[in-house]
Amino acid sequence: MAHVLVVEDNTDNLTLMCDILDALGYSTSVAGNGAEGIVLAQQQQPDLILMDLSMPQMDGWTATRLLKDDPTTAHIPVIALTAHAMAGDRERALAAGADDYVTKPIALKEFSLKIREYLP
Repeated sequence: MAHVLVVEDNTDNLTLMCDILDALGYSTSVAGNGAEGIVLAQQQQPDLILMDLSMPQMDGWTATRLLKDDPTTAHIPVIALTAHAMAGDRERALAAGADDYVTKPIALKEFSLKIREYLP
């Protein structure tokens, strides 16, 4: 079973994503900020990371850059998640090392298809 690490500080978004991932047959673990997400990614070696970009303590931009700079986690695909869909944000997320980008609120069909692009 593929494992997804969800790094998200909003409990409603977190619950929704975990419910969708569970329904798709994936196991999940959660982190409430980027620093926590880095530690869990190093420990668990998930198959995919969903990374909120706007979080307290350490944002997703920084966490993604650090994950991609670390040889032990650089291979893990990261999908950036943001509610602040401004012009240039997609490019900025990809430049930070994210493999893909999804805007919130998430659309169930789009989100499911995006996850399946990265996981069996």
